[in-house]
Amino acid sequence: MTTSLADHLRSLPDESLAALLQLRPDLVVPVPADVSALAIRAQSRVSVARALDGLDQFTLQILDAARLTRLPDEGTTATDAVLAMATTGPHPPAPTAVRAAVGRLRALFLLYGPEHALHVVPAVDEVSPYPAGLGRPAAELDPRTAALCADPAKLRRTLLAAPPSARAILDRLAAGPPVGSVPPGALQAPPIGAQDAVLADPTNGGAPTGSPVRWLVDNRLLVAVPAGSSTASGTVELPREVGLLLRRDTGPLGPLRTSPPPVATPPREPKAVDSAGAGQTMEVVRHTEGLLEQLAAEPAPVLRSGGIGVRDLRRLARTAGLDEPTTALLLEVAYAAGLAGELEMPGSTTGRYGADQQVLPTGGYEVWRAASLAQRWEHLARAWLTMTRQVGLVGRRDDRDRPITALSAEAERASAPATRRAVLGVLADLEPATAPTPEEVQALLDWRAPRRSRGREAAHREVLAEAAQLGVSGLGALTSYGRLLLGELTSADEPGGDPLGLHADVESGDPSSAARALDALLPAPVDHFLVQADLTVVVPGPPEPALAAELEATTEPESAGGASVHRVTTASVRRALDAGYTADDLHELFRRRSRTPVPQGLSYLVDDVARKHGGLRVGSAGAYLRSDDEALLTEVLADRRLESLTLRRLAPTVLSTPYQVSRMLGALRDAGYAPVQEDGTGGTMLSRPRIRRAPARVAVTTRTLDPLAAPKLPMPRLLGVVEHIRRGDAAARAARRAPAVVRGGAAGLGGGPVPAHTHSEALAVLQQAVRDKALVWVGYVDAHGATASRLVKPVSIGAGYLRAEDERTEMLHTFALHRITAAVLAD
Repeated sequence: MTTSLADHLRSLPDESLAALLQLRPDLVVPVPADVSALAIRAQSRVSVARALDGLDQFTLQILDAARLTRLPDEGTTATDAVLAMATTGPHPPAPTAVRAAVGRLRALFLLYGPEHALHVVPAVDEVSPYPAGLGRPAAELDPRTAALCADPAKLRRTLLAAPPSARAILDRLAAGPPVGSVPPGALQAPPIGAQDAVLADPTNGGAPTGSPVRWLVDNRLLVAVPAGSSTASGTVELPREVGLLLRRDTGPLGPLRTSPPPVATPPREPKAVDSAGAGQTMEVVRHTEGLLEQLAAEPAPVLRSGGIGVRDLRRLARTAGLDEPTTALLLEVAYAAGLAGELEMPGSTTGRYGADQQVLPTGGYEVWRAASLAQRWEHLARAWLTMTRQVGLVGRRDDRDRPITALSAEAERASAPATRRAVLGVLADLEPATAPTPEEVQALLDWRAPRRSRGREAAHREVLAEAAQLGVSGLGALTSYGRLLLGELTSADEPGGDPLGLHADVESGDPSSAARALDALLPAPVDHFLVQADLTVVVPGPPEPALAAELEATTEPESAGGASVHRVTTASVRRALDAGYTADDLHELFRRRSRTPVPQGLSYLVDDVARKHGGLRVGSAGAYLRSDDEALLTEVLADRRLESLTLRRLAPTVLSTPYQVSRMLGALRDAGYAPVQEDGTGGTMLSRPRIRRAPARVAVTTRTLDPLAAPKLPMPRLLGVVEHIRRGDAAARAARRAPAVVRGGAAGLGGGPVPAHTHSEALAVLQQAVRDKALVWVGYVDAHGATASRLVKPVSIGAGYLRAEDERTEMLHTFALHRITAAVLAD
């Protein structure tokens, strides 16, 4: 088979061979040495399984028809035979659809050869041993069953005589797969109608009962087959002839559907879908920022086994006002986006965890906060689409019955990006604003790629739920900006796309089409607020990054949403003064940003706090406290709340403490005073609080959607690969045509050293070829000790080297003379 497929590949033009490599990109990783190696790889089990995974249900059924119609002796089938079997049924597909499916299989070289003698790649039978869910022929299972199947009338009578319980088993096996396991003792239990023939058997549950499996085996409708080394349970198989008879109402291949199942849900209003999704994007960005701020204030320690502990996840969820699954999702997405990371804590450990790492925001978090709301959401959405994490596993237990924690290695799944692309691809291919039910999405996935979707129903539901939580979908339908984002990421994986993101708008700083579409749906960022008489500040929309930074420094947040509410307090004003603002700066800030008159109470509050601010000066003695107001120092010295500082008056205007400056500052501020720190020269030291950040991490948005998939190359590069394969094939054929003395080299001389006279004769032949400009076969030993041969035209000999040109590749090669084993002039 390999030789036949290799000859068939050699006869193809370069464009057809490149088309095969484009459809099956795994064949070029690494590039095959020649056509024979390509044929072997195309028939390998792993490559065939990859090709089958991408086929829809109808195409797989047509492949099963080709397998079932193979001739026993030749092992070939024909397009007409496949068409005849596929159209045998109550609802036959159109012949054009069947021929189109055969064409797809031939393009993938799962079928090859002329239409009247099609070969099926042998590995297909290894990957899927039961074509169309039918068992092996009765002749391969049991001679007595084969004799029954040879008499159609007797076989039908036996089926009609089957009890209802036995018929139910037959119908289940006829739907596929045709094998089933039976409990211990089922094959030894008495058949139906003979329960009184034996005594009670504890193996069968006490009193003997009729066994439908035993009846079917005794009547040759099922065949007991060995099930490996296990003897505790039995395995039975339904013969192919019996399965075909049971499928007489649906056809030998079962129900055939040439197109995906329809979606019964009517489309929603596109504007409502986009509005719901856009509102969710604002919540996602806000909650993500809140989680990262909580990590900045109180970093989460990393467990010994990796990830964040359950108690820390609960603490973050409780503080953010979210449930634990949503908190885990946002945390995983932020980590994948490079906004959070681990910080090494050398020399210190956390007793409860025994870890020396903490999770906190990275340096990229500050850059992310400065971007627009749409760009911040897009950064998170890209990370979610490309991260190899299955967040739905967080909270479950692994194989060792240990809980799977957030950011742990147990939640890593390389197939997660492909699963998200498959589910969102279903939504993207439907009419815009169509919101199918999860069952309808699963049915579409089962038709599109049944081999991939089998057993992943829970993961598909998780993707739908996560897409709704992140705002990629709204009201169950894919949003317009989500469709654009998915299209951008998918096009990067296509041949000729931009898999490295070299031309991405996101990398250049310009917003992408998805971000621009989302920007049009979101309320415009505001650069102002409304100050009310009770000192509350109302921001009527999402604030600009600069305004958000000013509000964070000067106010306390009270509520968030489309319109957020903040409050100016004594503590917030003092915090702004500590960060470097002056009273005049604050007055100017509120006057410039407020669209309402600044309340007199706010001006009084700023002036009062500013007047007290800096009235006390703190240095290190430990630390010292000085003030020009002697009465104020006397009050501080007598304050019982500061007894722990053990203050001592050094002068009428100076107090000292043995503790550090930071402790004195904290204690004085907790007691309601407003000190400031000064340096050794008496100058005021004003600084913002130190922000701890983890080292910067690269976001996973640079990855492709499917890390398991082979890279898809554009057609020009594929043609170059084909040219390389052709050259290797020509070299292999040329090596087979080389004279025996050249092919054997030193091995042909018994494996010992090359005799002197043989080497001298080879040099003489080469010198003659240089003079005559003739072609010569050269046998040599390469750098790895392997013998090889090449047909070349010598150009020169000197300095211990032969320089010769390969006529086929038009390349100049250099051979060390001591490695040449033989030389023969070409005929």
